[in-house]
Amino acid sequence: MSHNAMAGAATSLQIAATALDRAMQPWLRTNGSGPVAMRNVYPISVIHSKIWTAITIALNSGRQKQETMASTRTLHFIATFSLLIFAAAVVGSVCSDPSISSNIDILKVSSPSYGKEQDNYWSAGCGALKPSCILYPSTPEQMAEVVKVLASNNETFAIKSGGHNPNQGFASVSGGPLISTNKLNEVTFEKSSMTVRVGPGNRWEDVQKVLDNQGVVVVGGRIGNVGVGGLVLGGGMSFLSPQYGWAVNNVVEFEVVLANGTIVTASTSSHPNLYKALKAGGNNYGIVTAYTLVAHPQGQIWGGTVVFTADKADTLLAALRDFTEENPDEKASILMTAELTAFGAVDVWIVFLFYDGPTPPPGTFDAFIKTGPLINNCKKRSYYDYLSSNNFAVVKPAFYSLATEMTPVPNKTEAAEVLGTYHRHWRDSFEGVRHVPGLFATIAFIPVTKGLARKARSRGGDMIDLDDSVDRIMLEFAFSHWLPWDAPTMDAAMQRLYDGMRDLVMMHTDNGRLPQAYLPLYMNGAYFRQDYFGRLRTVDFAKRVRDVYDPEGLFAERTGGWKM
Repeated sequence: MSHNAMAGAATSLQIAATALDRAMQPWLRTNGSGPVAMRNVYPISVIHSKIWTAITIALNSGRQKQETMASTRTLHFIATFSLLIFAAAVVGSVCSDPSISSNIDILKVSSPSYGKEQDNYWSAGCGALKPSCILYPSTPEQMAEVVKVLASNNETFAIKSGGHNPNQGFASVSGGPLISTNKLNEVTFEKSSMTVRVGPGNRWEDVQKVLDNQGVVVVGGRIGNVGVGGLVLGGGMSFLSPQYGWAVNNVVEFEVVLANGTIVTASTSSHPNLYKALKAGGNNYGIVTAYTLVAHPQGQIWGGTVVFTADKADTLLAALRDFTEENPDEKASILMTAELTAFGAVDVWIVFLFYDGPTPPPGTFDAFIKTGPLINNCKKRSYYDYLSSNNFAVVKPAFYSLATEMTPVPNKTEAAEVLGTYHRHWRDSFEGVRHVPGLFATIAFIPVTKGLARKARSRGGDMIDLDDSVDRIMLEFAFSHWLPWDAPTMDAAMQRLYDGMRDLVMMHTDNGRLPQAYLPLYMNGAYFRQDYFGRLRTVDFAKRVRDVYDPEGLFAERTGGWKM
C-alpha cells in the first residue's frame, strides 16, 4: 500500500478518535474522568450509534481529501474500527480491573468452562446472553471487592444462584459481568442454636443432602434443582410452608454486601429495616452471601406424584378447592398442575402430594387418590429423596417463561364456575400457539391458606404481607418451546394469558362470586412484564429502605429484577 494511503489512514484514525473523545466528554464530566470501557457506559444501541458516527466522520474525511482508492478506504475502515473496538475493551471492566483479587476465579469468554456455566440455566434464553466474564467470589470479602469495582464503573451486571429464574437479564446478562455464587456453597448445621448457615450457591438438594444425616430440614424449594439465593429472596414456597410460612420467614440472619462494598448482618437486632425488606424484596438492597435459617426436626416423609387423565379436571378442581379451605392438617401439602404439549399429544394432570411424616392419616388425600390416577408413586422416603425426585419437572434446554396470578378461594357453590373459567382460559391460551415447535404448557394451582398467612406473620412477616381474611390459590403459568425466533409469539401469548386471568379474577370479584381480597403476586413466579411491587401494599417501605441502602441506584439501575 502507498505512503499516501497510510498517511490518509492515520489522519482518519485521528479524526475518529477525536470524534469519539468528544462524544464521551459529557459522560466523563458527570461521572468522573479516566479511561472507561465504552460498552459499560452506554446502552448497546447508543454505543453502536457513536461507533458508526465516528466511522462516518473518518470516511467522509477521506472523501474530502479525495482519497478515492478502494484500498485506502478499506484501510481507513479497518483501522478506525479496530481503534474503536480497542477503546471498548480498555480498563474499567470488573473482568480486568487490577484491584480484583487474584484469588477470585474469573472465566473469560475463551475459557472452555464458560459455555458449561452458560448451559446451566433453566431457560435457554438466559444461557444465550453472553456475559463479558463470569466471576466466582468464594468469600463475602471477595464479593465486596467485586461490588466496589462495579460501584466505580457503569457496567450492567447480574448475580446468579441456581439460574432457575427464566426472565432474561435477571440472573443473566449480555456484555457485562456475571457474578456466580457457585463457590458460596457453605452448609453448616449448628445444633445448639438449631440453625443452618447456607450459601446462596447451593441448590436445595445440596442443602438437604447434608441435613438428612442430621435429622433436620430447612424450609426451601419443592424441586431439588432450584437455587437457594433467588428462591429465598423471592419469598420461597415450600411443601413445609403450611407449618412454617414462606422460606424467608425462616431466615434468622442475612449476611449482605451493600452497594458501597461494606459487609453487614441483617437481623431483628442489626439493620432491622434491611432485614424486613430482604424478606421477599428481591435483589434491590445488596448481594446476600449467606443465610442463617431455622432448622426444624425432620424424619421420613410420605410423598410423590399422582397422574390423571384430562377428563378428571372437574373432580380435581373440586378436590383442590376443598383441600385448600378444609384440610385441618398443616403437615399435608399439595401442588396441582395441568400439562399440555404441542398439538395436544400429552394432556394430563399431575398432583404432587406431601405429608410430613411416614404415613398420612386416613382420608388426608382421598379426594385425589380415589379419583383414579394413571400413576401413583407416593411412598415413604427421605425428604432429600423427594426433592431430588421432583427434578423431572425441570425442562432443559428449552426457552422457558413463567407468570403468576392470585385468586381467593371460591365457595363450594361457585367453585366449578370460577375455577373452570381459569382452566378454560389457560387451555384457550394454549390453543392459540399450539403450532409452536416443542411447545409445553403448564398451569399450577398452589394453596396459600389462611394458616400459612398466620404462620408468616407469627415469624415476623415479610414484604408479601398476607392477611388471613381469605384462603387463596396461587396460579402459575409456564410455557416452554424449542426455537428462539418463536419468543415474540410466546411473549404475546404469555401476556394474554396472565392479563386474561387477572381480568377473570376481577370479574368474579365484581359479580360476587369471589370475596374482596388483597392479592399480591409471588415474585418467584412472576413474568418480567408483571408489576410485582405495584401489587404490594408494602411498596412504600421497600422504597424507603432501598433509598437508604442503595442511594446511588447500583442495584436499582444496573442489574435486572423487579424494581420499584
